[in-house]
Amino acid sequence: MKTWKENWEESKRRYVDWWNHKGILLTMWEHFQDPKMPPHAEVAAPPQPVDNKQRCFDPVWRAQHLHWMMAHSSFMADIPPVANTELGPGSLAAILGCRLEGGDDTIWIHQPENPPYEDIVFDAAAEGWLLHKQLLEAVKAKAQGHYYVGMPDLMEGLDVLASLRGTDNVLMDTMMQPELLDKQLQQVNDIYFKVFDELYGIIKEDDGMAFCYFSIWGPGKVGKLQSDISIMISEDDYRRFVQPYIRQQTEFLDYSLYHLDGVGAIRHLPALLEMERLNAIQWTPGVGEPQGGNPKWYDLYRRIIDGGKSVEINWVEPGEVKPLLNAVGRDGIQINVDFHTEDEVKLVQDLIG
Repeated sequence: MKTWKENWEESKRRYVDWWNHKGILLTMWEHFQDPKMPPHAEVAAPPQPVDNKQRCFDPVWRAQHLHWMMAHSSFMADIPPVANTELGPGSLAAILGCRLEGGDDTIWIHQPENPPYEDIVFDAAAEGWLLHKQLLEAVKAKAQGHYYVGMPDLMEGLDVLASLRGTDNVLMDTMMQPELLDKQLQQVNDIYFKVFDELYGIIKEDDGMAFCYFSIWGPGKVGKLQSDISIMISEDDYRRFVQPYIRQQTEFLDYSLYHLDGVGAIRHLPALLEMERLNAIQWTPGVGEPQGGNPKWYDLYRRIIDGGKSVEINWVEPGEVKPLLNAVGRDGIQINVDFHTEDEVKLVQDLIG
């Protein structure tokens, strides 16, 4: 694979080190386009989409748009060359029957008219499933090895069930029907493994794969795991209804990152640190809180690192980089900065040294 990222072999070594709790990764959420940089290839932009349906769900249009974006994006530092094939956050729910709605800058996932009550069933002819495969195949055909086709943000577990059946119903089941909930969680996991394997067969390269969000690549199966609904449940319920199924996924994947979202979810950190195969934890502070580079979170990062996991720190300002590294160390640290120019990347690289 010959990507448009000139220092990719060097960055891959840093990714492997980071998964193994060593060294520093400097990257960002997706990519930026610096008007001063020449394109990697002369690629024409597609015409403007006729509507949000085409913008979000037309594989041909999206493949051409992504091809243009990647040709004009900077991959300095450790920014991975990966095309974003998102079909909404938690798109496994769309594969299982939720309705997709395209917006100007997002994709909404709506509960189906007839939510499943007993069994969660995979339908190989489902529109959402066919769309996932068609989109990834179209982007892969355009990429031609110049960049990776990212794995969509499928999600799993309680979050997928909440999309399918409603958050209130799922939370009630933790008390009223725990056996049913256990059965459905296992069904969701089994479907996740099947879906992931088939999509992995489309997007994998000879050196591994990349994930759309969270700037992660690895030499094998790589995934971002989460349970955002866990902010609403106790530590005991987390260990009953989340931890066993996340643990299965860490055993299925070669490299795994857990997305810890919101101050109220920090209480589940001990349960996460108990999962031996989990490699890394990403922290999202939530609404009204300072972003990842703020000193408020230094202790949390030290707890994660001392617990044997690498950490991903998002939305760090350039001036926060050096104090952050002085406080938490230089091993197993991924720093994501909201870059806009290549000069900004060089500035932060100099700060890291």
